[in-house]
Amino acid sequence: MATSPTSPTKSSNATNTDLLTRLCETPGVPGREERVRALIQKEIAGLFDSTETDSMGNLICRRAARPGKRHKGMKSAEPRAKAEKRPTRVMLLCHMDEIGFYVSSIDDKGNIYVNPAGGFDPRNLFSRRVTVVTETGDLAGVMNPGGRPIHISSAKDREKVPEVKEFFIDLGLPAADVKKKVQIGDYVVMCEPALHLGNKFVSKALDNRVACWLGIESVRRLVAGGGEHNCEIVVAFTTQEEVGLRGAKTASHSVLPDIGFGIDVTLACDGPGVPAEEAVTKHGLGFGLHIKDGSFISDYALVKEVEAVAKKHKIPYQRTILAAGGQDGAAAQQAAAGARAVGVVVGTRYIHTVTEMIDLTDLNAARDVLAAYLAGVA
Repeated sequence: MATSPTSPTKSSNATNTDLLTRLCETPGVPGREERVRALIQKEIAGLFDSTETDSMGNLICRRAARPGKRHKGMKSAEPRAKAEKRPTRVMLLCHMDEIGFYVSSIDDKGNIYVNPAGGFDPRNLFSRRVTVVTETGDLAGVMNPGGRPIHISSAKDREKVPEVKEFFIDLGLPAADVKKKVQIGDYVVMCEPALHLGNKFVSKALDNRVACWLGIESVRRLVAGGGEHNCEIVVAFTTQEEVGLRGAKTASHSVLPDIGFGIDVTLACDGPGVPAEEAVTKHGLGFGLHIKDGSFISDYALVKEVEAVAKKHKIPYQRTILAAGGQDGAAAQQAAAGARAVGVVVGTRYIHTVTEMIDLTDLNAARDVLAAYLAGVA
């Protein structure tokens, strides 16, 4: 059962999987995150003092400091905040976009060809159900590559992995109807329902609706615990991360945080076929305390601070390094005069597929450490 946005229960440790399901099943590719943003705006009623949507489509939500007895007399430890005589500004960056496609052409038979928005492995695109999002409504279709089916293909045909540009979408409609309903620039997402498998949650778009969930649920947990915090909290639900951290860059320059948290998923290659040393994370061991990836290196002192919070509150965690790739924490770290930055991530199996899988233990741990950190930071 979904928890009310305005009346969370302090004692509940349940996972709001209803919200996660709705976030994952709402379409939104880079540059077209508006439906996800609308869902979030409705969900966060009462959690923030102000919200605004900037020119990039980022939803920037602010919650002023609310010092209580335990924070009395506390001063900011961040140099810029000290100089400006204001609370420490902590920014959580949670990107809204999922990988998908834009319609690039429609042939005379009504077959739709697409241009990717984000990184796809073509091996994961065979025989997929998709949703084509148009100005007049969502259309169901199927995606396949061109070429002979198995009954008439040769062994050599079956060795080839098609490129993304060779895949097309069939709506099962006459060409004239397709061209009336679909235009260049409409977008496409995979169509798969979310699943519960034991303590696992499986869906498309967990990258990065996990972060959207955490941006909401960590603040909700903070409020449920009394709502006191000495820092200014800014949660930015950002756009176009999958094509280069674009929304996070403009949001970070606008907010100018002292501390930035890049909230994202990371790899959990803890199954067959990958050496243990390349697993990155393992399911069920807690949230990922992200040290380094291809876009940034976390602030060492901030890593220790988050680690201390996790240990104090007995929140399970694992340190993580990702050999390549990047995330929004890099944008916060490098904006204007810079910020101390760190990543809090959730290990995800089968990433960038329709079967992305997380362990709810790890998701809850990420929520809890964020709420605890925000409650305690000076």
